[in-house]
Amino acid sequence: MKIQGKNAVSEAIKSGTTIDVVFAEKGTAHPIIAMCREKGIKLKFVDKYYLDKESFDGKHQGFIAHISEFEYSEVEDILAVAEERQEPHFIVILDGILDPHNLGSILRVCECAGVHGVIIGKDRAVPVNETVIKTSAGATSYMKVARVVNINRVIKELQQKNIWVYCADMDGEDLFKSDLRGNLALVIGGEGNGVGKLIKDSCDKVVSIGLHGKVDSLNASVACGVVVYEALRQRKL
Repeated sequence: MKIQGKNAVSEAIKSGTTIDVVFAEKGTAHPIIAMCREKGIKLKFVDKYYLDKESFDGKHQGFIAHISEFEYSEVEDILAVAEERQEPHFIVILDGILDPHNLGSILRVCECAGVHGVIIGKDRAVPVNETVIKTSAGATSYMKVARVVNINRVIKELQQKNIWVYCADMDGEDLFKSDLRGNLALVIGGEGNGVGKLIKDSCDKVVSIGLHGKVDSLNASVACGVVVYEALRQRKL
């Protein structure tokens, strides 16, 4: 797998991700160079045209790294993070996120907000790929992501562990009047279709972000940011 960009490459190095080689544009003096040499990571200086050819979108910022495939976590690994931090569980579940830019942005939001992990489905969902890693600005190096066959089953298992599961959708209780403290998993739906009916029906509660303009929906990553940070605000009170 390739990752590119200064943030993605530097965070991968800091987090200890297995890196086969880092390609850097000739003449660059970015701190990434010193980090590679300090950690003994193979470093190759190449012309810009080589990076342009290797890049999947041309936005490499002078750095491309070859790393091992993204390593998914288990749901139990996510639960263990809360126990290690001695915090109430704080989980995000994604249903049908198909846009890698949205997934990358969501992982960035979740990492910044201290979410313990993100659960995605294996079907009807984008995996963690190069675009996701680039868009996350390095968050994928720290955020645990579990990829599961059946989200509905996972929701039931979380509920059995006394974790409340709340779905964000249009017809729910006012988000800002809802109690988002304690053990919590937040379900965010995909672009266009939102949360599937079966998953929505499995949740303990539906919460809604009030919209006051003419457009009737928010981008999935924006909606996730609003919901997650309201939960974080309440948990800090």
